Formats: sequence, structure tokens, C-alpha cells
Amino acid sequence: MRVPHHSVVLVADGRKLLFLRNEGDADYLNLQVEHAEERNNPATRDQATDAAGGASSTQGAARSSVEPTDFHQLEEDRFAADAADLLKRRALDNDFESLIIVAPPRTLGELRKHYHKEVSARIAGELDKDLTGHPVAEIEKALTAA
Repeated sequence: MRVPHHSVVLVADGRKLLFLRNEGDADYLNLQVEHAEERNNPATRDQATDAAGGASSTQGAARSSVEPTDFHQLEEDRFAADAADLLKRRALDNDFESLIIVAPPRTLGELRKHYHKEVSARIAGELDKDLTGHPVAEIEKALTAA
């Protein structure tokens, strides 16, 4: 994937994000960290206090269980929405002309739900991989290979 000079690269998952800027050119990437953020998101079992309730039908003996709330996933989705909002503010401030998004498929899908039209217009590429725990050099290699 070609990453134009001065493009912003967002590497994110459900609890970490990293903003990088390409100070190199499209052929020889030189990604520099601009901003990093991580949000604590414990497992659902550590966030929930009660077991899921039950619901019963008054007609016959049918009984169904109410699905338990996945608080961990809700927080990951909220983090993706916050990341999209940050992208919107940066796009409206004309902070970047070209944007590359690197995120696992679920996070990428959640981000897409919240893109502002100014963000969508600036997206030059997307890579559906989880690279948040990787060093910058590996992120550069993955982008070059994509």
C-alpha cells in the first residue's frame, strides 16, 4: 500500500490507538508517532456485578434467558467511536489530507459506522490487521506489503 508523504496512519484496536505520520515518502516510509492512547478495559466478568436475568412466558412452560451484556465489547465499541470522533476533529482542522486506517476487522467495522464525511473523503486505504502491539518498523513493513 502506498502511504503518501505526510499521511496520517491510525493504528487502533478496541482499547489502544496510535497516530503516526509518514515523514518519508510513499516508497520509503518513515512513520513518526504523534499520539498514543490506551484505555483500561477489564473483562466483562470484572465489570459486571450480577448474572443475567431471566424472562419467562406466561403461555405454557417456555422460558428464555436474557443475553448477558458484554461490557468489555461495549467499551471497545465506545473506544472506536471516540477514535472516529478524534479523526473527525483532526479532519475538520485540516490536520491531514490522506489517512490510512489499520485495525482488526471488528474495530474497523465499528470505526466505519462513525466516520464523518470529511474523514471518509480522506481515507486512502485500510488494512484489517491488529498491529497495535507491534513496533513501528513492523507496521511500516505491513503497510508496504499490503
